[in-house]
Amino acid sequence: MKSNHYSTTLLALFLTLSANGFSREYHVNHAAGSDQNEGNAAHPLKTIQAAAKRVQPGDKVIVHAGTYREHVSPICGGTEKKPILFQAAPGEKVEIKGSEIMKGWKHVDRNTWMVKIPNSFFGTYNPYASTIHGDWLESGNWSHTGEVYLNGERLKEVPSLDSLIVGGFQQPLWFTHVEKDSTSIWANFIGHNPNQQTVEINVRQSVFYPEKPFINYIHVKGFHMSHAATPWAPPTAEQPGLIGTHWSKGWVIEDNTISYSKCVGITLGKYGDEWDNKSESAEAFVKTTERALQNQWNKEHIGSHIVRRNEISHCGQAGIAGSLGGIFSTVSDNEIHDIGIGWPFWGYEIAGIKFHAPVDMLISHNHIHHTEGGIWLDWMAQGTRITRNLLHDNRLQDLSLEVNHGPILVDNNLFLSPELAQIKLSQGVSFVHNTIAWKIWPTGTKDDRKTPYLLPHDTQIAGLHDCPCGNASYFNNLFIRADMTPYDECILPVRMEGNLYLAEAEPSKFETNGQRDTCYKEPFQVSKEDDGWYLSVRVSNTWQRNRLIKLNDLGKAQIPDQTFKREGIPASFNQDFLGNKRKTSALPGAVQFSQDGLQRIKIYQISSAQ
Repeated sequence: MKSNHYSTTLLALFLTLSANGFSREYHVNHAAGSDQNEGNAAHPLKTIQAAAKRVQPGDKVIVHAGTYREHVSPICGGTEKKPILFQAAPGEKVEIKGSEIMKGWKHVDRNTWMVKIPNSFFGTYNPYASTIHGDWLESGNWSHTGEVYLNGERLKEVPSLDSLIVGGFQQPLWFTHVEKDSTSIWANFIGHNPNQQTVEINVRQSVFYPEKPFINYIHVKGFHMSHAATPWAPPTAEQPGLIGTHWSKGWVIEDNTISYSKCVGITLGKYGDEWDNKSESAEAFVKTTERALQNQWNKEHIGSHIVRRNEISHCGQAGIAGSLGGIFSTVSDNEIHDIGIGWPFWGYEIAGIKFHAPVDMLISHNHIHHTEGGIWLDWMAQGTRITRNLLHDNRLQDLSLEVNHGPILVDNNLFLSPELAQIKLSQGVSFVHNTIAWKIWPTGTKDDRKTPYLLPHDTQIAGLHDCPCGNASYFNNLFIRADMTPYDECILPVRMEGNLYLAEAEPSKFETNGQRDTCYKEPFQVSKEDDGWYLSVRVSNTWQRNRLIKLNDLGKAQIPDQTFKREGIPASFNQDFLGNKRKTSALPGAVQFSQDGLQRIKIYQISSAQ
C-alpha cells in the first residue's frame, strides 16, 4: 500500500513538472554548493558545468550570485517543446568569466612587472601561445588570444618587450613570451602594485560554447559574461564566440551583458573541418557552402535562433557574427558598442553585426554605436529584413551589403554616421523610410565574383551570378548628405521615388517626385541622457508628404526571382521607427514627425541592465 502511494506521488510530481514546461530544476551556487550534491535549492551544485552534464530536455538551471570562472559546454540539447534553460537567478548578479586572477607578479622596472606561469596552468589551450590568424585577416597576426585586465580594464598588447619597457612604460601595455614549460607575461600597471589589485588574464577560449555541433534548443538568460580568448572567426572556419551556438538550432540568448571577447561576442556560426582558414577566395567559399549543405545546412537542423536584449561591448572583431549558421534567426533589441576600435589586429570581418548567408533573417531595433562598422551582410543575404535600427558614431560604415542578390529590405532605420556605405553592388535591395547620413562608396558598375543565390526561403543553391549594380529601389528616404548619382551608371534597373535631399545631398537621375532642401544646414544630433538616447533635429514645414509605400511597390529581386514578401513583413509601411502610425501620407525618413520646428525625441530607451 505504501509503495503504491509513493508511486502515485512521483507520477503526480512528474506530471506537474511537465505541465510547467520543465522536467527538473537544478540550482548552482558557487559559494555554498558542491558538484557532488543533488543540485536542488537546498543542496546546490558548485559549477554550471556540473549542471550542464546532468540536464536533459526540459530541464532548468538556476545560477545564483557569484563569479564563475569556467567554460560551460552543454553536452545535451533540448527540443523545440522542451528546451534547456540556463538562467541567472532573478535579481542576482551572476558573472561567468573565461579569466583567472593572477598573483605573483615581480617588479622589473618603473611601471613594469612580470609573472612566469607554468604551461600546465592553462591545460589544453594556452591563449598566450595562440595567435590571431585566418582568412581575411590583414594585419596583427602577432597578437595573441590572451588578454590582461587591471581592475576590469583591458591593457593593450604590444609585439615586443622593448616597446613595453623602453618606449611604453608610461602606457598600460603587456607583452608575452612562451617557452617549452612556461609562459611569461610583462605588463605596465601605471603606478599600481598588481599583487594588491585585481589582475585577470584570459585562460579559456570561450565562456558558453558547446564543444560539439547540433546541441539544440538551449536558452541562456541574464548573465554577465566576459574575458574569452576567442580566435579570429572568418566565414570559412569554425567560429567560437564568447558565447556561441556551434552549428545548431533554436537557441535563445537574451538579457545578457557580454564584454571583452578577443574576437567575437556572440557567434551563430559554422562548424569546423579540415578546410578551416584555407578558403580565402570567392570560389573556395562557394565550396564551403556546398560542404555545409552536406552537413545539414537547412531549416530543419540549423538556425532559427533568437538573440535579443543583450548588451555587447569591447570585442575585437564583432559583437554578433555568424557564417551560414544564422539562417531564419532574429537579432533584435541589442545594444552593441565599442567593437573593433583600438585593437592590434584588423581584417575584413569587423563590424557590430557581421553575417554571411543571413537567409530570412530579421535584424530589428538594435542600437549600434562606436564600432569599426555597423551592420555588414556579406554573401547570400536573401529574404533578410533590416528594420528600426539606430546606428551612429561608427568609424567606417553604418551599413555594408557585399555581393548579395537579395531580396534585402532596409526600412525605418536611423543611419546617422557620416561615412561611406558599401551597398551599391548588392542587388534586390529596397530602402524604405530611412534617415541616412552616409555617402555611397563608389564601387563601380559590377563585381565579377560569382556568388550563390538560393531557392526562395531555402538553403539550396539555385545558381551563381556576378554582381552588377542596380535592381535597387529607394522610397521616401531622407538623405542628409548622400550623393545618389553613382546609381546613374547602373546596369540593372533602379527606382527612386519621394526621397528628400537635404543640404549637399544629390538625387539620382532616376528620382521621381523627390524634393531638395539645399538651404537646410541643421545637424541631426544624437545625445545620451540618463534615461535614453535622444535625437535633436529641426523639421521644416516645407518638407512634402508622400504616398504610403506598400510591399507590392518593391517588386522583386531579379536574380533569384523572389519577391520581398514573407511572414512578418507588413503589407504597408505605415509605422515609423518609433512605432507611430503613418496614415494617408508620410514624411520621408524613419521618424514621422508630428510638428515642425526644433524636435528633441527619445529614440532609444536605456535598459535597467545598463
